[in-house]
Amino acid sequence: MGEQAMRILVFSHKAEVREAIINAVGRRPAADLGRVDYIEASGISEVLVEMDAGNVDLAILDGEAQPTGGIGLTRQLKNEIEDCPPIVVSVRRKDDRWLATWSQADAVLVHPLDPLTAAETVADVLRARRVPAVHG
Repeated sequence: MGEQAMRILVFSHKAEVREAIINAVGRRPAADLGRVDYIEASGISEVLVEMDAGNVDLAILDGEAQPTGGIGLTRQLKNEIEDCPPIVVSVRRKDDRWLATWSQADAVLVHPLDPLTAAETVADVLRARRVPAVHG
């Protein structure tokens, strides 16, 4: 695989929320992971196309997105896509964490996003997902 950048899908109907998530996580969430490229999605259909195509290493979905939020979408994706990539849900209130758990999200980010916590959370989820390379 070499140094191919990992692809993170960021979904929100609001451009400023997508931008806040991308800025918080950054282009390199951890030194050992390398660069990440972002795919921005403002609608459910874009998310479904990218996820179905297998183009995504991790998705970050806005739990507050309208008309369909990232929490319900996460549950749908986890139940419909075999070997679904990890999904991180961003929520506005700490009290909404249980909803993200119900959705089967791999992790939760709470706004306002702390860049250190956001990058660390995403890096941890990506590391857990990564399959060791087989040399032979």
